[in-house]
Amino acid sequence: MTEEKTKEFKKLSYTYAHGRRKEAVARARLFKGKGEIEVNDKNIADYFPLEVNKSYYKKPFFLTKTEGVYYATVKVSGSGKKGQLDAVVHAISNALVKENSEFRPMLKKEGLL
Repeated sequence: MTEEKTKEFKKLSYTYAHGRRKEAVARARLFKGKGEIEVNDKNIADYFPLEVNKSYYKKPFFLTKTEGVYYATVKVSGSGKKGQLDAVVHAISNALVKENSEFRPMLKKEGLL
């Protein structure tokens, strides 16, 4: 492999997980590094504009102390906005657990898994 192809491959390495809530299904890709969380190709704050939602989607990163260490891109469909938000948080939490199994007890205790 050439060095250029190796760099491209490293950029695209991620942890995949899915989450569900009611009729909503979310598929998340968790990347290492700093970045914004995107849902259906929009910034998460634009996709879920209510003020209450802005702190809820950060909860998995806050509990595991990984804010700024990981970011995610998510595709979500089905249900309403609240169900979709819960599915997104569930998917991100599952991806964090796949990345580091020590996160499971704290996320489980908060009801995010």
